[in-house]
Amino acid sequence: MNVSLDAYVASEEGELELFLPSVELFRHFTKYERELAGSLYGRRMYEVMRYWDEDRPEWDARERDFAAAWRAHPKWVVSSTLKSVGANTTLVDSDIEEFVRSLKQKVDGRIAVAGPELAASLTARDLIDEYHLYFHPLVLGRGKPYFAGTRPPLRLVSSDRVSEDAVRLVLVLDQTRKSTS
Repeated sequence: MNVSLDAYVASEEGELELFLPSVELFRHFTKYERELAGSLYGRRMYEVMRYWDEDRPEWDARERDFAAAWRAHPKWVVSSTLKSVGANTTLVDSDIEEFVRSLKQKVDGRIAVAGPELAASLTARDLIDEYHLYFHPLVLGRGKPYFAGTRPPLRLVSSDRVSEDAVRLVLVLDQTRKSTS
């Protein structure tokens, strides 16, 4: 997820445009999409990402490349309100914990989780192996936080500057702090 320095994913108005990627970061995300075995979305984030479902005449080569990478791997959308989803996408409206545990057993490779509410739900069930947070040099002060509830005890395992406008932190659940809290 893209986040501000104070860990918000959107402004109070819900604006995600605050995190429009540079050319370098866009390239990074395209490569990341290509390497995924699949993506698990919450409804709201999936509705944002459906933008990439259909080719648009105004797109440049970079955008067409990202769209192709996004469309190529399977997607699963957790929603009790959606009635249909796009191509290469499965609607999940059953027991999310059982579904994700099964998915992790069946799918070989990295499955991205997109959407802070979904991530919070999966975090509470110990179903996220690692977090990739992309911090941008802005402070929102308020809005939609990535960790809306109790923050899990996390441990930093790596960091890298992926562009002039983002640093990626890779974090895992800190089992030693979890057992004492």
